[in-house]
Amino acid sequence: MPYWRQVSRRLHWTVLGIALAIGAGIGAVIAATGSSGEPATAVANTPVIPNPRLDPSAHLNAVAPNFTLTDQFGKRVSLRSLRGKVVVLSFNDPKCTTICPLTTTALLHAKQLLGPAASQVALVGVGANPEATQVKWVRDYSRLHGMLHKWRFLTGSLPELRRVWRAYYIEAAVMNGSVDHTPATYVIGPAGRETRLYQTAMAYSSVNQLGYELAQSIAALLPGRPRLSGLQYLTEPALHGPRDPVTLPRVGGGSVRLGPGSGAHLVLFFDTWETEVTNLGAQLEALNSYQATARRDGLPPLVAVDEGGVEASPQALPRFLHRLPHPLSYPVAVDHSGSVADGYRVQDSPWLELVSGKGRFLFYEDLAVKGWPTLKQLLTQVRVAQTK
Repeated sequence: MPYWRQVSRRLHWTVLGIALAIGAGIGAVIAATGSSGEPATAVANTPVIPNPRLDPSAHLNAVAPNFTLTDQFGKRVSLRSLRGKVVVLSFNDPKCTTICPLTTTALLHAKQLLGPAASQVALVGVGANPEATQVKWVRDYSRLHGMLHKWRFLTGSLPELRRVWRAYYIEAAVMNGSVDHTPATYVIGPAGRETRLYQTAMAYSSVNQLGYELAQSIAALLPGRPRLSGLQYLTEPALHGPRDPVTLPRVGGGSVRLGPGSGAHLVLFFDTWETEVTNLGAQLEALNSYQATARRDGLPPLVAVDEGGVEASPQALPRFLHRLPHPLSYPVAVDHSGSVADGYRVQDSPWLELVSGKGRFLFYEDLAVKGWPTLKQLLTQVRVAQTK
């Protein structure tokens, strides 16, 4: 689900037959009617947030349409059965490698910030992939993201899902072999009324800020308005691109340097939960051959960067690497804040880039869409790119 395609889809939300702009404009039109179609109260002014990658949300005030779907354990669950709790309802593709993992990480962060009050909150996902409607997919996604017992990820037959998508103005379709869907998250009060609508941007460095924003909206609906356990500044995060020197922690000890003074690099951004949709271990091991050839022929060395901020736990990466039949011959670093991924303009995972010693992008490949290259293809690509 490449981010540029998601932006394109968000530009074409067809609420009341109107072409809408992304961001608060979408929420404002939905708020005019509510997803239930009933008249809503006046929409409050959208707050200004210094981080342009963070959606400030739109205010809503309408009854959330009820539905009944099947969760990751095969149990039927209705939205109405969750009355009395604040429900955070997000729409997720269970095979997604872009925005959905960022959304679910933000949901977990929001509950952590609420402390004991989180017991009054229900996290609910609804599948948004027309080609992955089986319970298997929502169960596997939940397990790999550490959410198996932390939310209800619902699915159903395609007709059932389409009824829910229509009720909440969600577009979900397969376009040119990739799944596009509206990355929407609704906050629903204990009485079953929609109060906020958020959209997740493809920004690793803003995930915790989105979690904080969600937590604030949730807390406002809970008795006593509980205080959050942490303070989050919503300023735009500092990003680290290929022209910025940056040092990342290396798995197993030590560090990895990128940027000026460290030379050209082939950089692979990845996450361990990609095992749901690709043979990640075998592909990482296959890159040992590239590293050996790079050393012999003086080509840019490979560095792998794991997006630690959206892993299920700090142990996910070490555990995954330990289980590989053969150790990797290239360094694996961890980008805990997401500032390097955003600085390198990563839009999917896995994502491969070649950068020059002067910090110039020579090529990039969205491996989640195009697939992994063979050694011969990769070597040719690197050699050609260096001559440009």
